[in-house]
Amino acid sequence: MVTSQENSQSTSAGYRISVLLLLTLVYTFNFVDRQIIGNLSPFIKADLNLADWQLGILKGFAFALLYSVLGIPIAWFADRYNRVKIISISLAVWSGFTALSGLAGSFTALGLARLGVGIGEAGGSPPSHSIISDLYSKGQRTSALAVYSLGIPAGIMFSYFAAGLLVESFGWRGTFFLLGIPGVLLSFVVLLVIKEPQRGAMESREGKSAAQMQNTRDSILTLLSIRSWWGMCLGIAFTSFGSYAVSAWGVDYVTRHDPQYSFSRLMTILGLINGIAFGTGTYFGGLLAERWARKNVQAFALVPAITTAIGVPFFVASFWVPSIDVYLAFIAVYLLMAGCYLGPSFAIAQTLAPISARAMSTALFFLVLNLIGLGCGPTDVGILSGFLTEQFGETHALRLAMSSVGIAFMIAFSAYIYAAKNLPQDWASSEIRNERI
Repeated sequence: MVTSQENSQSTSAGYRISVLLLLTLVYTFNFVDRQIIGNLSPFIKADLNLADWQLGILKGFAFALLYSVLGIPIAWFADRYNRVKIISISLAVWSGFTALSGLAGSFTALGLARLGVGIGEAGGSPPSHSIISDLYSKGQRTSALAVYSLGIPAGIMFSYFAAGLLVESFGWRGTFFLLGIPGVLLSFVVLLVIKEPQRGAMESREGKSAAQMQNTRDSILTLLSIRSWWGMCLGIAFTSFGSYAVSAWGVDYVTRHDPQYSFSRLMTILGLINGIAFGTGTYFGGLLAERWARKNVQAFALVPAITTAIGVPFFVASFWVPSIDVYLAFIAVYLLMAGCYLGPSFAIAQTLAPISARAMSTALFFLVLNLIGLGCGPTDVGILSGFLTEQFGETHALRLAMSSVGIAFMIAFSAYIYAAKNLPQDWASSEIRNERI
């Protein structure tokens, strides 16, 4: 029998770390290209004469629709074919469409470019999660996926820095172009450095080919029957509803609340907040859950539940303080807590899934997460803000719309608690199932 320890030893630690860091860099580019439209929003709104509901669609639904749906067929390919090539092609596609976004002269044209970015990014995380799970054992997987998830705060941070540095010299159009091209070049590096790993290498099992594993239909049905998987999936979806909303509309809120506030200063502060606070929460949330889970596997759900409960009051209160600096301080506390859900949630998506459906598990996770979080978060806030603008004015309308996001966090907390109650039984069942493969 081939053990996970033997498989781990057959691949050098240096190589595994290199692959993890490179995939994290790819994920960083993913979020740079995803976030940048929110940072450039005030300039795009003025240039293309867009309403809040149109901005909401561009930031949310236009990207999330194909990004979410196409993740399923791409994951099907990733569970069967070369995952490295899928990641490389996807990176080139989304980066290319990011560059093309700078050519858009209308709401429709920019929307089509965002659809293209979504198509490319759909092929990023499912195969990446699957590769990481084949390079790191179950005991290391949460920390590894937490490191990978650092691409989120890193990408958001660099997108803020880039907006602050580039927009004054190159405009919003040139900024899109300059951020898109490096990703195309990075896609070739991915092909050269990463080698396709053996599937299921980190599970103790007798050597069997992928064709002998549980078939796709049965794997998906098994996956969808796991109650704690659903709890974590809905928890991360509604938590992301809030984090995507503040990423999409935070810059607009500040520029409306205080038009004299320095844009470059705002970009620097938001970049640091996301890089340091959100990044710290992302890493230590995964580390805390992994260590606590050695005694109680419910930790994977309890860490996100507790940190969500702590962060929500700061999120809602931030939109009712008079000072922008106090707003930024409150958002920093919220982001510190918000980052803690990523590592544990993604680890559950991989660990509970049948080995033959790990990429599919991530894709289904992202389907629900992004339709609710990315698709509805920015879009719903934009629609509600637009609806309230005539009565309350642009600034207060956006404040009310953002405050309503607190409801999503309440749903997320309930979902995490549901997952925690079911996790011990589901965890034990997954270990038995994967040992049989």
